[in-house]
Amino acid sequence: MSAAEDDLPHILVVDDDSRLRELLTRFLSENGFRVTAAGDAADARRKLAAIEFDLIVLDVMMPGETGFDLTRSLRKTRELPILLLTAMGEVENRIEGLETGADDYLTKPFEPRELLLRIRTILRRTRAVPETAEQQSLVAFGPYSYDRARNELTKSGETVHLTESEALLLGCFAQVPGRTLSREDLVARNAVNGHERAVDVQINRLRRKIEKDPKYPRFLQTVRGKGYVLKAGPAGS
Repeated sequence: MSAAEDDLPHILVVDDDSRLRELLTRFLSENGFRVTAAGDAADARRKLAAIEFDLIVLDVMMPGETGFDLTRSLRKTRELPILLLTAMGEVENRIEGLETGADDYLTKPFEPRELLLRIRTILRRTRAVPETAEQQSLVAFGPYSYDRARNELTKSGETVHLTESEALLLGCFAQVPGRTLSREDLVARNAVNGHERAVDVQINRLRRKIEKDPKYPRFLQTVRGKGYVLKAGPAGS
């Protein structure tokens, strides 16, 4: 690990759902964090005994020791920031989560960018957080430039109007330019409202805004059998 990587905040993600655990690990890694994952409280305890973390993202409803139980236990010996994730959205559950000593509480399903905002807010109180996404917020493709921080698209300096859903979808691709995202990925990241079949409809609408010929896309390309990818780079590249 390089010195620069070693300076990144280290987050422990604890969730028994392997799919969500993988998505969270990937998303947080792409946004300037080191991430270690654990499948349950026992696994989390083993990792906590061996590694120093800056924050825990902890699922509440896990078999065996719950997130509430683990939070109460950890609070007896350390002040490590904890952000709870749960499908229980009632006020009583939220209060219980905060009463255990958690720093914040986020209800599933959640917008990944909200999770990122809450993590950064917590960490600002405990350490300096690199603002990688904000400092490198511009993604260029052809004559277009997308500002991830402002959710704003311009073409040769002129603003291109995007609907909220189009901006959300483009913003998802702009977070990982050059990486193929499957329909499942896009639904999981809340880039599309609805099921996987709705992805193609939203992709076509966005292409009408950014492609000279949507039938032969240059920027938002189809990767057969895998999904879609945003080909970033200046005009002529």
